[in-house]
Formats: sequence, structure tokens, C-alpha cells
Amino acid sequence: MTTAPPAWTLRPATAADLEPLAELRAGAMRPDLERLGRYDEHGVRQRLRDAYRPRHTSVVEVPGFPSPAGCLALAPDERPGTLLLEHFYLDPALHGRGLGTAVLRDALERADAAGLAVRLNVLRGSPARRLYERHGFVPESEGPVDVFLHRPAATAASCTTRTTSTTP
Repeated sequence: MTTAPPAWTLRPATAADLEPLAELRAGAMRPDLERLGRYDEHGVRQRLRDAYRPRHTSVVEVPGFPSPAGCLALAPDERPGTLLLEHFYLDPALHGRGLGTAVLRDALERADAAGLAVRLNVLRGSPARRLYERHGFVPESEGPVDVFLHRPAATAASCTTRTTSTTP
């Protein structure tokens, strides 16, 4: 039996969210980066600082849970007709409750409505890869650390009706 994910909303990120999101990233990425022998206390945070684009980033908020509960960025990719999904992190205390599925589904529905493909990369061996593959992502290329996945643009005929999120 599956349980419904906790209630959640998305809000636009601001410059003030940078450091809390860098801390969120460090906590969410630590197990996979340690498994790969690549965890660096400073580097894990600096990577987000260097790539942070609040204009394309949303913060996940869960009532009663300290903010931020999560985040994701969905930005135009260098490839025409494609979005880049990056910096998708949830607080580890919220893993396994369906929240990642709900937030990802919401992002993919926006991409589908715009007729856009989506690309992302995930760390090799990360459990998140299964989440992405359940939502139509297929491997594009693999390196020693990263796996690059792609989800083609949905066509009107292939879009299915999904439940709506609680996002504004």
C-alpha cells in the first residue's frame, strides 16, 4: 500500500535561499558522494553556489517541516526544445514518502505542456535513477561518476491525465 505524499508547495527561489539550499544539497548528496569516494565538505556546497540560478529554481515547502524541504531547477538547455532538470534535492528525512515523485511529476507536466524534452544527470548508483526511469527517462551516456538521462518531449497523444499537485 502506498501512502500519499505530504502536502507541499513550490515557491520561486530567491538569492536569500542560496546558503540553505547549499546545506540541503550537502545533506542530500553526501551518501552517494561518499559511496563514490567524491565527498568534499566545501566542494559539495560550492558547486551549487557556482551554478545557482534563482530565476529557474523552485523551493519545495512542506507545512510543518523546516524550509527548505527541497528544491529543483528547470532551465532551458543548450539543446533547442529541451529543459535541463538540475539541483533536485529533498531533505533526506522526506525520502521514501512519495514527495520526490510528486515534485518530479509536477515539473514533467510543465515540460509536457510546453512540448519540451528534459535532460538531467544523476550520480552512478543513485537510487534516484529508478525514480527518473519510472517517469520515462532513458540513458543517454554514462561516465565513471555521472549518468546522463533524457526524456523525450511528450506528444498530445502520449500525455496522460495525472493528479494535480498542491503547487500554486
